[in-house]
Amino acid sequence: MHLTPREQERLNLFTAAELARRRLARGALLGAPDAVAYVCDEICELAWDGVDIDEIVRRAGALLTADQVRPGVPAAVPVIQVEALFPHGSSLVHVPQPFGPPGPDAPGAVRAADGEIELAAGRERRTAWLHNTGERPVWISSHFPLDQLNPAVRSDVELAGFRLAVPAGTAVRLEAGERKELVLVAMGGRR
Repeated sequence: MHLTPREQERLNLFTAAELARRRLARGALLGAPDAVAYVCDEICELAWDGVDIDEIVRRAGALLTADQVRPGVPAAVPVIQVEALFPHGSSLVHVPQPFGPPGPDAPGAVRAADGEIELAAGRERRTAWLHNTGERPVWISSHFPLDQLNPAVRSDVELAGFRLAVPAGTAVRLEAGERKELVLVAMGGRR
């Protein structure tokens, strides 16, 4: 028998899902690979039967609960996506949080300390008016050296050696013609 790569993949998925069903039948917890295989296999079968994609997503999210999978699996598998064959053709099925939301102490959880943290503590700060004289909005990201700004952005103070005093990964948008007062902080590290 000759199988296409897609058919072989489907059979591998079914085999892993059968292992998951056996483990579930005896009350064993599922790890991430077998839990994912189980849900994907069920999705593929529902699609084969012509069930509506929204209904498949709803059912798939209720197949397994957090107490049926090993600790950490809900955090390790935040989403499942599988290409399923429907009577009308293939569609990607996206199931968010298939095993429920991760707990507050799940692997990768972020715990913020109490209080406030000063950004770039001890570095020189200054206030500046930035004016976008251009015809389009300009985004200025948190760690961008301000002396390399778009030439359409003008300032009332020297910008060399400074960046915006905003949290990492954030940005400020200056609309065309907009003038904004912003806090700047001296760059750190080596250039």
